Amino acid sequence: MGMLVPTALAARLLSLFQQQLGSLWSGLAMLFCWLRIALGWPDPGKGQPRVRGEPKETQETHEDPGSAQPTTPVSVNYHFTRQCNYKCGFCFHTAKTSFVLPLEEAKRGLLLLKQAGMEKINFSGGEPFLQDRGEYLGKLVRFCKEELALPSVSIVSNGSLIRERWFKDYGDYLDILAISCDSFDEQVNVLIGRGQGKKNHVENLQKLRKWCRDYKVAFKINSVINRFNVDEDMNEHIKALSPVRWKVFQCLLIEGENSGEDALREAERFLISNEEFEAFLQRHKDVSCLVPESNQKMKDSYLILDEYMRFLNCTGGRKDPSRSILDVGVEEAIKFSGFDEKMFLKRGGKYVWSKADLKLDW
Repeated sequence: MGMLVPTALAARLLSLFQQQLGSLWSGLAMLFCWLRIALGWPDPGKGQPRVRGEPKETQETHEDPGSAQPTTPVSVNYHFTRQCNYKCGFCFHTAKTSFVLPLEEAKRGLLLLKQAGMEKINFSGGEPFLQDRGEYLGKLVRFCKEELALPSVSIVSNGSLIRERWFKDYGDYLDILAISCDSFDEQVNVLIGRGQGKKNHVENLQKLRKWCRDYKVAFKINSVINRFNVDEDMNEHIKALSPVRWKVFQCLLIEGENSGEDALREAERFLISNEEFEAFLQRHKDVSCLVPESNQKMKDSYLILDEYMRFLNCTGGRKDPSRSILDVGVEEAIKFSGFDEKMFLKRGGKYVWSKADLKLDW
């Protein structure tokens, strides 16, 4: 009996042992986390390693909205670069990185989107013709039309870097070229940030219109209505250029892009009221190709992929990224896109977008 340890002493020894064991376990857990970060091991339960170059801070799993039906990515906007040669003051997709995926990785992602139901791809930026003088873009355009057989392949560009040679090489594979033009007054373009020294943005627009006609590419114009052009009358210019669509956007604030402490632009001075935007639309109501998009229609009705092929969720007023489709697949990543499919359809997001179906008089 003398060998037995008193109950109180036994309890004390057990408590000390548990504390030491707990400290050891916590230390091992911290060591494992450090090794995982230092050596690039995948996070347990989070699928494959992240796409090369993707920022670590975007890897946290976003709250699953619990969508009953998976969203089909019918129309996708792929901003494969953030770099641009213009400095538009209201830009809401700014040059926060210089990253561009290797061509084969971008093609792999586009194939995943096609397999998930994509019918239309729109390439944008930044300025998409900056990368390899348009060759990177041209190869993606050709891949999407020739190998993926997508019904519609389109581009949004400021037009300043496009050469006729590009149309000769890749025009057959492109359905729609949209050129950003916010004013037909060159001084206003300079104020907005579209000035290019001796180059005239409006004259270049007219040249691109001719090339689109010559090489059978549907021509479109995008305009952002802001403080500097809201009173402009563009009726005659738009009718003379005769685009298949004239997309008219209301200047939009996106935190972290053109608003807030970490933004590269300050777009507050470009903002207009809803009433001013409606007045602009009323002034141009007789332009048959006009497609207006207010802030309400625009904000959540686009499926946007960034340079890492992450869907960008704008529901919170900023661009919160999903994980890359290259890591987790389209069905998983798209759950966190914040995409409003009803608004997409309401704003006319689905339209005749293949040049084969447009039956244009070239």
